[in-house]
Amino acid sequence: MSAEPSVITIDGPAASGKSSIARLVAERLGRIYVNTGNMYRAMTWAVLEAGVDPKDTDAVRAAAAGIVIESSVVDGKTKVAISGRTPTDAELNSDPVNRAVSLIARVDEVRDRLVADQRALASIGPLVMEGRDIGSVVFPDSPHKIYVDASEEVRASRRGAQGLSDQIAERDRIDKQRKNSPLVIPAGAIVIDNSHITLDQAVDQVIAGLQLS
Repeated sequence: MSAEPSVITIDGPAASGKSSIARLVAERLGRIYVNTGNMYRAMTWAVLEAGVDPKDTDAVRAAAAGIVIESSVVDGKTKVAISGRTPTDAELNSDPVNRAVSLIARVDEVRDRLVADQRALASIGPLVMEGRDIGSVVFPDSPHKIYVDASEEVRASRRGAQGLSDQIAERDRIDKQRKNSPLVIPAGAIVIDNSHITLDQAVDQVIAGLQLS
């Protein structure tokens, strides 16, 4: 794969703050913000709406084959739609979706298809794309890679403050141990510990570390 300098990749575990950081980095640099997690959340939401057990890989595979996910750009960021319907933020971030998304994301056919969709988004313009495998798998040749981390305790506290009940440790385990595109620190990535700094400080560190010409 050829280098893709128009994509800044930002990876990290659940509740590390990567979404907020990536969104502000994109705003400051005039780039399109892509939250790939919402693509997996949309798929998960659709699978659950179909009444499929997220632990039944064969059933997930069969259901996912008929689910069409589309991404359009609205106000500088991509929005996901499923067969023309746009799930609300509340639906995408509901507790059932939070509990099931890592299970859906580890299914090879789901992951391979969404990775291809994410690569295709490079054609819409300069991007800041965040997720769990963007710098390692989706755009491994990008020269601009960031990995945002925070302690498990801080991340769990953030989820609780949002009124959500993610099982952070379990999601970490699934994301890091899956065979297809596990969560890793991409080669050459700048690592930022976001445990005890402000959002603006984290964004400043990212932009300083990128050294864009």
